[in-house]
Amino acid sequence: MSKDKISTFLANLAMLLALESYTPEKTDVEAIKEEGIEIKIDEAKPEEIQIDVPNTSGRVNNLPWINDEKFLQAQRQNNANVLMAAFCSVLVDPLPGEEYNVKLASESVKGIVIPPQEIFSQNEQIGPYTKDRGYKMGASFAGPNIVQSEGGGVCKIASTLYNVAILSDLEIIERHNHSMPVNYVPYGQDATVAYGSKDFKFKNNKDFPILIWSELVGHRLYIGFYGQKKPPKVEWHHNIIDKVKAPVHYEVNKYLSEGEEKVILKGIDGATVESTVIIKYEDGTTVTKNLGISRYLPLPYVIEVNR
Repeated sequence: MSKDKISTFLANLAMLLALESYTPEKTDVEAIKEEGIEIKIDEAKPEEIQIDVPNTSGRVNNLPWINDEKFLQAQRQNNANVLMAAFCSVLVDPLPGEEYNVKLASESVKGIVIPPQEIFSQNEQIGPYTKDRGYKMGASFAGPNIVQSEGGGVCKIASTLYNVAILSDLEIIERHNHSMPVNYVPYGQDATVAYGSKDFKFKNNKDFPILIWSELVGHRLYIGFYGQKKPPKVEWHHNIIDKVKAPVHYEVNKYLSEGEEKVILKGIDGATVESTVIIKYEDGTTVTKNLGISRYLPLPYVIEVNR
């Protein structure tokens, strides 16, 4: 072999050895690929749903079911894409049976559709509130007394529906206030039901169907009405004609420390209340609607003591 050929052969062999031993670029490419995958995963994270979480009962706009596929399907089927109004009742210290009944009733009212000019009746739609239908014993008012009854607590559905119906500018057909004040809505904004005797009814006075949706989240009951058009602005007004101070009932509890007191039930003063709503339309006209007078006996304080 000539000297030139030997030199060429040795040069080629050195180049091959150099290429085989050079691998850092392969590791860098893998690292870049992994970093790229991590970035894509971060970008694909869904946004968290922001819902209204009020401390007191009132009107709400951001609701927990906004991405619920069943809700979205019901909207499409009924062409009910506009939130007319929604209300959240913040339930203060609900008892176990009462809370269970509210949740069951809220699931029952979810998805109900009221055709134009038809009347919604709570008792007809989701009653009776019996053990056979899954309801438990819960606290109810009977005149000046608090008693246990089947379905106790479903009045919270009626009260919340009442507020949404008013804010949606619907016609109230039947509504009864409680015998004593409740601690989750103001005087004049509650509604009670008793299957067979007291109902809550309202009329869909619009020319489109109304879809009801509801959900109990913790101690907050959300109910919303959906249709095809926003209602006018509606504002509550209450005139408290008189008040009766809540009495205090003491009960002995020997297991408390000497001199200790424990509030079992926080009382609320009785009252006679005249309620109206002022409705403001887009054309500037204003209408005042009288919703009647609500009369409440005082809800007594119940305090345990060891004296």
